Amino acid sequence: MERKGQAIFGVLAVVLCGVFAACGGSDEETIHVYTGRHYDLEEAFNQYTEQTGVKIEFLEGSDAELRERIAAEGEDTEADIYMTVDAANLAQAAEQDVFAPINSESLEAAVPENLRDPQGQWFGLSQRARTIVYSPDRVSPDELPTTYEELAEPEWAGRVCLRDSSNVYTQSLVASLIENTGSDEALKVVSGWADNAEILPKDTIMLESIEAGLCDVAIANHYYLARIMEEQPDFPVNLVWADQSGRGTHVNISGAGVTKHADNPEQAQALLEWLATDGQSIFVDGNHEYPVNPDVAPESLIATEFGETFVADDLNAAKFGALNAEAVRLLDEAGYE
Repeated sequence: MERKGQAIFGVLAVVLCGVFAACGGSDEETIHVYTGRHYDLEEAFNQYTEQTGVKIEFLEGSDAELRERIAAEGEDTEADIYMTVDAANLAQAAEQDVFAPINSESLEAAVPENLRDPQGQWFGLSQRARTIVYSPDRVSPDELPTTYEELAEPEWAGRVCLRDSSNVYTQSLVASLIENTGSDEALKVVSGWADNAEILPKDTIMLESIEAGLCDVAIANHYYLARIMEEQPDFPVNLVWADQSGRGTHVNISGAGVTKHADNPEQAQALLEWLATDGQSIFVDGNHEYPVNPDVAPESLIATEFGETFVADDLNAAKFGALNAEAVRLLDEAGYE
């Protein structure tokens, strides 16, 4: 069957036909997923195909490139689902009219209100907590920082590693500060971070830098530490949940929505419903993420090492996602690289 929409935006794409099954069959039997999430999809989608007979084809690329591609392809797009990491990407896709609103009692029951779009355009499918990690050998219990703001204080100068300003997780954390504390206070905090921190390009490098003694504390997504601990149980870095006496730890999401011009919107919605319910553990466990569905328990490593529950900031992801541009401007104003 001739493929529609051959517009190319320089996306380095990998198409996996029918989750490693042979390409073929009618479009009614296939869901096309454009995804910026590049890991831990195969097991969940293999199981879905086995259970339903519905094939899944992936087009992989960067979040922004795929979003622009869907918008450019318009009615000719093959995308039934746009899946991405970070609420800002989802919010921007909603602004670009990429999604069709979903009316689903199943998704609304499975995904808490703060982890989905108020208009039902997208739904979070996994939680990724961005919190404080530290060296237990060099950070004493009485000085352990428990809020993001503390790392802006002068006593932490030269002891902090932070992720670069171009990273979406940094931007979303700052956006949450803007919404929760106001722009002036957020600027003060981010300026303090810029003064105190070594800015690094990856969360894994920050964790390795703590191990090597190059810094004592960092802010990272919890699953990066869990990945290392899976291979190195004695890795000398601990995690503390931020702001447990206040607004709670900042939580970002990996999520998805059905595209406005999907060929198979009903099949696409059914897949998202399955990922949030029966397929939730399969989808989140491989990357050590926390489930969005409160009825699903987290996998054993993070449950044992980090705890089954923590106080999370209940700020709606759509709100901090929509503040991405303001967060980028504030980071620049603060001199945060």
